[in-house]
Amino acid sequence: QVQLVESGGGLVQPGGSLQLSCSASGSAISSIPSMGWYRQAPGKQLELVAGISRGGGTDYADSVKGRFFINRDIARNTIYLQLNNLKPEDTAVYYCSARTDLSVYWGQGTQVTDSS
Repeated sequence: QVQLVESGGGLVQPGGSLQLSCSASGSAISSIPSMGWYRQAPGKQLELVAGISRGGGTDYADSVKGRFFINRDIARNTIYLQLNNLKPEDTAVYYCSARTDLSVYWGQGTQVTDSS
């Protein structure tokens, strides 16, 4: 079992920045095959925003490339999503996810809202 707790969401002005955190327990993140951040905007489907593999490789949705950055702190067992140059279309609930060989785990989500 992997437990994930997100934090860091909030209201932000257009062009602003925010950092989301996802603290994991139950497994070391360095042993989890892949982790990532997803988001779901009102009326839209869940979409992958950024992912990071066990080896540290990253990938991003085209819509956030160059603006969002995923990284991790193995000692803190936490992954982060840095959101820069936020746009109205980034407003969504952001979820942390961990994919093991047996299952996929999700956090409870954290709301990011563009104040415009």
